[in-house]
Amino acid sequence: MAGHSHAKNIMHRKGAQDAKRGRIFAKVIREITVAAKQGLPDPNFNPRLRAAVKAALSINMTRDTIDRAIKKAVGNEAGSDYVEVRYEGYGPYGVAVIVEALTDNRNRTAPEMRSAFSKYGGALGETNSVSFMFSRLGVIAYPLSVASEDAMLEAAIEAGADDAVTTEDGHEVHTTLENLFAVRDAMEAKFGTPESAKMEWRPSTTVALDEEKATAILKLIDALEDNDDVQNVYANFDIPEAVLAKLSA
Repeated sequence: MAGHSHAKNIMHRKGAQDAKRGRIFAKVIREITVAAKQGLPDPNFNPRLRAAVKAALSINMTRDTIDRAIKKAVGNEAGSDYVEVRYEGYGPYGVAVIVEALTDNRNRTAPEMRSAFSKYGGALGETNSVSFMFSRLGVIAYPLSVASEDAMLEAAIEAGADDAVTTEDGHEVHTTLENLFAVRDAMEAKFGTPESAKMEWRPSTTVALDEEKATAILKLIDALEDNDDVQNVYANFDIPEAVLAKLSA
């Protein structure tokens, strides 16, 4: 199991879901706020906001909550002044880590990132210190049930995507940043709303981890994800299925 993102690779961890639900809501609301401030407050004319609203609805956030977040951003109310920040560094055993955050206080977030890396055997680096080991691409995800592998690939190419990859976990349509929203809209017209559509960092190479090493790096990923300012965490580790099974036991 490749460690390109927290969400796809920490599936073995169970429990504490209710405690994390509030954090998930807060992170999505921040994304809605930033998207609304950077563009028009109407999702129909703001692709990033439209994606954020769909993400909010997918986790059962109410329309009232979404509308309040948009109005807060448009009105420049207190607590809506977030900036996008990327942190990069190395976790234990040389695993490269990229953290994307939305913060209203860099002087708070940076020390917290540095502390988390240090506490769990890593070190925070400079900007671009590890991003060269990753590719930046748009990823549109669909469940296997919506189409065959050939149909998905054909539709993706027609929509202007670079590729479509099908695994036992589902379909992924890959595209560039510039084409992400256009491709998403075209795929949505054909197959319905995707499970997700966003930019991701994908590692060019991965570091294979045994059980001990996997446990160590996952503690760091957990600590980073639990920070309220953090939106996404990506890392270039790979957990073999046999090791994953032991961790899940």
